[in-house]
Amino acid sequence: MIKLSRKTKETDIKIELKLHGEGQSDISTGIGFFDHMLETFSKHSLVDLHVRCNGDTNVDFHHSVEDVGIVLGQALKEEIYPIKNIERYSNVVIVMDEAAVESCLDIGNRAYLVYDVKLRGKVGEFDVELVEEFFRAVVNSAGLTLHVECKRGKNKHHILEAIFKSFAIALRRSTVKNDRVGVPSTKGSL
Repeated sequence: MIKLSRKTKETDIKIELKLHGEGQSDISTGIGFFDHMLETFSKHSLVDLHVRCNGDTNVDFHHSVEDVGIVLGQALKEEIYPIKNIERYSNVVIVMDEAAVESCLDIGNRAYLVYDVKLRGKVGEFDVELVEEFFRAVVNSAGLTLHVECKRGKNKHHILEAIFKSFAIALRRSTVKNDRVGVPSTKGSL
């Protein structure tokens, strides 16, 4: 289990993460919808995840969401690298009622995010554009390449939940152990 913390003037974050866990979570960020999305991520990725975030949510949710993404990405990087004996790549389409979202993931130690989700507004008090900021922070801190595409959907909650679930399952599948793979690159290291 990896334990990391980060403290700034805007946030105080503590994360514990076990990549090959059982999907157990204990999340408290002060942002109800975000807690729900992180619990969803944990459940479907089978990552054990404990998050505590005290942030300046009186200003807005941006600092907390982005900074949790930074620390989560750092924890993932510590658990994943150096890469050896894992599948490395995965793509998943998740449907949730009318919504369908695809996540394509490469654990290649190169950070890049394609976020093709045309969604604005709020789910409750949560600004939906913060999901892109969260994933940008995760991929930049973890060295992941992630493409997220909303294929269809109308309900914002369904779309956002499908995003977190598709990323979760893509991460789970790309980190499946496979001793035949060795280092999954022709370069010999990642």
